[in-house]
Amino acid sequence: MIRCIAIDDEPIALEVIKQYVAQIPMVSLTDVFTDAIQALHFLNLNQTDLIILDIHMPDISGIQLIKSLPEKTNFIFTTAFSEYAVKGFELDAIDYLVKPFTFERFMIALLKVKKLLIPQPEGSDSPKEHIFVKSEYYSVKINLDDILYIEGLDDYIKIYLHNAKPVLSLMSLKSILEKLPKDRFMRVHRSFIVPLGSILSIRNKRIYLDQREIPIGETFHEAIKEWLVERKSGE
Repeated sequence: MIRCIAIDDEPIALEVIKQYVAQIPMVSLTDVFTDAIQALHFLNLNQTDLIILDIHMPDISGIQLIKSLPEKTNFIFTTAFSEYAVKGFELDAIDYLVKPFTFERFMIALLKVKKLLIPQPEGSDSPKEHIFVKSEYYSVKINLDDILYIEGLDDYIKIYLHNAKPVLSLMSLKSILEKLPKDRFMRVHRSFIVPLGSILSIRNKRIYLDQREIPIGETFHEAIKEWLVERKSGE
C-alpha cells in the first residue's frame, strides 16, 4: 500500500482527492489537511510515501513546504495555475495536476508513483511461478508475473503478456482459471481474467489495469466487492 496525505486549503479539492483515492486499492489516504503548518507537523512525526498538495496556500506555499522537509518525500503538485509547472518539476515532483483534473489523469499520476515505489522484480534466485499451456503444437511456459490479462475468444483464450506477443491456446477460461492461483487471479467477466495485483482502480463497473480497461460482468460484481472488502480489512 502507498500511504499518502493530501494538503489543500480548499475543502472541496480535498473531497475530490478523497473520492479518487477511494477508487484506487493500492493507495491509502492517511489524512487530509487544509492547514499546511499542521501538515508539516504531521510529516515530521509520521512516515508518508506520498504527498498530494496544492501550491497556492496561505501562510506557507506547497513549494515552501516541500523545501522545508528534512527528508526527500515523493509528492504530486495540484494547482489552478499551469505557470508553476516548471518550478514543480525543478523540485522533482512526480507529477503536476492542473485543476480541475479528471480521475483518469489522477490515476496516471498515481501509476507513476506505483512504478517508482513498487518496482517490478528484475530477477530472483528462485524460479518464478509459472504454468504451461498448449499453443499450436508446442507447450508454452507462461510466467505468472508476466500475465497482463486473459481474454476468452469462443473456443480459444488469448493470454496477454508484458513485453511479449499474446499466446493463443485452445482451451476455455474455466480451464485456465483452474491452473492459476486463486489468490492472484480472478474472473471478472465471461470473457476476462485479471491478475489482482495489477488492478489500479475500479470505477463504474470497469477495472483499470496498466494498459487496459476491463468490464466487470454482472455475475462477477459481488465477487469483486468481496475481494475489495477483504483487501481493506487486511490493510
